[in-house]
Amino acid sequence: MTKSIQLSVSKIALAVFIGGISLAHPAFAEDHSMTVGDHTISVGKTKHHNDMDRVEQRIKTMHDKLNLTSEQESQWNDVAQVMRGNETDIHQLVVSRHENEPANAVEDLQSYETIADAHADGLKKLVPVFTTFYNNLSDAQKTRADSMFGKFEGRPGHKVSSTNRSHNNVE
Repeated sequence: MTKSIQLSVSKIALAVFIGGISLAHPAFAEDHSMTVGDHTISVGKTKHHNDMDRVEQRIKTMHDKLNLTSEQESQWNDVAQVMRGNETDIHQLVVSRHENEPANAVEDLQSYETIADAHADGLKKLVPVFTTFYNNLSDAQKTRADSMFGKFEGRPGHKVSSTNRSHNNVE
């Protein structure tokens, strides 16, 4: 796996972990929001709708900015399908956690462990399809993808490597 893909995977994992912490705690059973960097995370009754909207917006933003070719569309659709499926899986676990509130600290941790495992399982599904997709992008598209992942996390983007230095002005 290339260093660029490893960095992207690490950033996805960090975002998933932070999101999981905010979702998994019963105190978020009502509508709440918190700000992390430039992003506001809403949790509670309208959480799934907001998260699905966020996932759809991220899918659309990436699709639009990458200027995909018709040959790349099928692989992109695989990535988008996994992203949507992962969001649905996590949502179901969070709802179950809120409906069946843990009775004690051990059950609380076990419940969160289940959600964290689902996040990890989701990444295990996403990384291979995204890697296949990413490996078939042009250098300019890879630079855009690298930049978008950084911006989604509130950072300016990945450092420009020697292999894509000529594309660092691509947005």
